[in-house]
Amino acid sequence: MNEIGSYRSGVVAIIGRANAGKSTLINRLLGEKIAIVTSKPQTTRSRILGVLTREEVQFLFVDTPGFHEGQKALNRALVQLAEEAIKDCDVALLLVDSTKGFSASYRDIVFKLQENTKPVVAVATKIDLVPKTEMHWPEELSFSARCSVSAKTNFGIDALLQLLEGFLPEGPRYYSPDQLSDRPLRFFVSELIREVAFEMLGDEVPYDLAVDIRDFDESQEDLISINADLLVETASQKKIVIGKGGRLIKELGIRSRHKIERFLGSKIYLGLFVKHEARWSKKPGRIKALGYN
Repeated sequence: MNEIGSYRSGVVAIIGRANAGKSTLINRLLGEKIAIVTSKPQTTRSRILGVLTREEVQFLFVDTPGFHEGQKALNRALVQLAEEAIKDCDVALLLVDSTKGFSASYRDIVFKLQENTKPVVAVATKIDLVPKTEMHWPEELSFSARCSVSAKTNFGIDALLQLLEGFLPEGPRYYSPDQLSDRPLRFFVSELIREVAFEMLGDEVPYDLAVDIRDFDESQEDLISINADLLVETASQKKIVIGKGGRLIKELGIRSRHKIERFLGSKIYLGLFVKHEARWSKKPGRIKALGYN
């Protein structure tokens, strides 16, 4: 481990509204997929740590749920995770979708960031989708730095990392160079299943759906056995997820298994069960038990 004084390390919180490109960016920064990505907003439900270790610096990236409105216990918990990340970070990245621009809804987030007196880097994302590489930022809002990136094309990623390194304090290497996150494998498995569910289901059901890994058995040499419950809040949602003749849940299982096998690099058995658990998203204790923290 490098001695303090010759090494930099720190927490970089990735903050923004829903669908600003936070999860896509952290995956690009790490060069590995640790955060699920879908076209639907509010996909991220957990604060996910991604570790990027280089010769002279270790970045601790924290992907956060997007700031959004909502009165359910789950919605409040997600916003609280983002607010806690702001308080705990050494530098914050404020992501703004360049195809939508800086809207009034971002001002409250900026004020929260500036109240904590941490460096704030404003990042225009999805810059490959707009004709110019510069976005208009309100002159009355001050940022430590501004930049533009495209996680899809890799534009601006190296420049962003170089910029961030200058904001990190001197400190030790907190994680081993080969460690990518502090989350267990079963967490990433549950997220991959949820990603497939978001892709396959309509606009409403995914937000009332959670994945609970019941068993994760690695005792066999060439096969990992996984059993998971897909929690829904109503009996009608259970019917939708199962599908006519069980066809939808079967296809969901096939797609999930392929993604998990690629992620784990191993053959798996995957058993999926749909469970009606009324009001799970309104119970703080249940939300925490599911890992949405």
